[in-house]
Amino acid sequence: MKDLEFTQKRTLSRAEAADQLEALAAALRRGGQAELELGPGRLTLRIPDELSSEIEVELEDGKVELEIELTWHTGSPEH
Repeated sequence: MKDLEFTQKRTLSRAEAADQLEALAAALRRGGQAELELGPGRLTLRIPDELSSEIEVELEDGKVELEIELTWHTGSPEH
């Protein structure tokens, strides 16, 4: 069972997408407790010094999909 799951899908302008990525980059640089504004709400995450990353690019039916995945341990014991 997942402790938390948040999904957001919406259409953004290129500038809005860049703003969102810049906010995420700034939160990653700061580390510690990071607050991200996601649409109408705000998400607070603890970001450690080291993360795992995966970047995936797919081209299918004339559509490009770019996925950037960052993962890290929360520090809480696993069940």
